[in-house]
Amino acid sequence: MEIYQLRTFVAVAQQGHLTQAAELLHLSQPAVTAQIKALEEELGMALFERFPGGVQLTEGGKAFLPDAEHILAVSRDMLYRAKAMVAEPKGKVRIGTVGVAARLRIGPWLALLRQKCPLITVQTTQGISGAVLNDVRKKTLDGGFYFGRNPFQNVNSLPLSELGFCVALPLNLAEQLQQADWKTLGKAPWLGLSQFMSLSGITAELWRTHNIAPKRVGEFDDEATLAELVKAGLGVSLLAERTARRFEAEGSIALWRGGEVAITAPLQFIYSADRQSDPMLALLLDSLREIWPQAEA
Repeated sequence: MEIYQLRTFVAVAQQGHLTQAAELLHLSQPAVTAQIKALEEELGMALFERFPGGVQLTEGGKAFLPDAEHILAVSRDMLYRAKAMVAEPKGKVRIGTVGVAARLRIGPWLALLRQKCPLITVQTTQGISGAVLNDVRKKTLDGGFYFGRNPFQNVNSLPLSELGFCVALPLNLAEQLQQADWKTLGKAPWLGLSQFMSLSGITAELWRTHNIAPKRVGEFDDEATLAELVKAGLGVSLLAERTARRFEAEGSIALWRGGEVAITAPLQFIYSADRQSDPMLALLLDSLREIWPQAEA
């Protein structure tokens, strides 16, 4: 058996679907199917049961999975240790960014990384949290910034900070809503959010906590757009505390209860769990901890 076959087997087991595993591995579905078939023939047993919605491990597959994961982990660690023994780290790293660059401390972080490792080139890609998370899972990004709770076991997180969010009000609703209870806030129009925007999950959590289900106006995927639409009077929205207070100070929006923090969520740096022993990732994480001293180990 080959390492690439084990990698494909583990990916299919984790995804429960041949097409999703193929996408994750950057292979065609027939290639994935052929690798699984070859592995099953060599082992002399079926690893998966097929059904219309995907695949699931057989009892034999369940027994074989921990061994396959262990072999892959050992081979990755051996490769990373070898890389750590050779010359100064070099190459390109691809980082996903979200929201406002200053909030992420991108400038100080990349300046420090450049100072420590001048042969590393960084490429940043701006997006929304859900897209960054998916690209980290697919390994098209080496790492990225993410707001909210990480739901995936195959993605590791370095928590950097806990951010507060305030309820931003259009000026035309300020008098009515500034001191309102949650039942009243739930009757106001709220700006709708793309499911891929982390603020969507944070807002949904807030609504569940207070048992409200506001009417949604549109669907938007950018914090700057949300702020402009609140200014225009289109609806209510959560905004990051610093952003909300800045616009309140200039008089373009109002804040519920004087800017009380309605909910908090973590800002995290995320990366594939497979890269835990990668010396390049270790450099990224160590430099992040210097820029974010409160970051959890």
